[in-house]
Amino acid sequence: MPKRRKDSYFFDYLSLKESWRLFRIIAEFVDGFETLIKVEPAVSIFGSARIREGSPLYRKAYELAKALVEEGYSVITGGGPGIMEAANRGALEAGGRSVGLNIDLPTEEPPNPYPNVRLSFRHFFVRKVMFTKHSVAFVFFPGGYGTLDELFEILTLVQTRKTRPLPLILVERDYWKGLLDWLRERALGDGCISSEDLGLLTICDEPEEVIECIKSWRRSAAPRVR
Repeated sequence: MPKRRKDSYFFDYLSLKESWRLFRIIAEFVDGFETLIKVEPAVSIFGSARIREGSPLYRKAYELAKALVEEGYSVITGGGPGIMEAANRGALEAGGRSVGLNIDLPTEEPPNPYPNVRLSFRHFFVRKVMFTKHSVAFVFFPGGYGTLDELFEILTLVQTRKTRPLPLILVERDYWKGLLDWLRERALGDGCISSEDLGLLTICDEPEEVIECIKSWRRSAAPRVR
């Protein structure tokens, strides 16, 4: 009987390890789908974890979340501090469903205490699916790399029609102006995107504008009775 090569045990170990990783990924999907189907319709709010209580942006995110709950929406955030904390806090204190989708990171600050529905993920891509699948609108406050990553990933999904058309709203005109100017002058000017692509983004400054934008979008998307 031929002897088994030593390196075959190593590959067997890798195969077993990857199989367990696959099971963990599937478990995250199943847990997320089963939990979040109960909070629809929801609006996802993104923004910097570094915005502190007392900031005008913190207050604005808090007020927007309260207003969304009053309109019948759940509020979903990444569950961290800053803008996420403000939005979860506003939703909770308005008596609504306040959802925190945390990600396990070695440098992550502790989750904020305001979600009454909480899920934790090891994988960014599973977490992003939960945001996109269960939201009817996406609101982006000023933020850093994480916020920009989420903005452009969701924007790409809408642009390529890999997800249904949904409003993508940027809050705080002064913060986003430079990015939009660059998209208009370089990306659009050089033919890398179309004017329709640029039109997928809406800018608002106040919570009332955001609410009206979402309501207007949903009215226009609603099927008409003949």
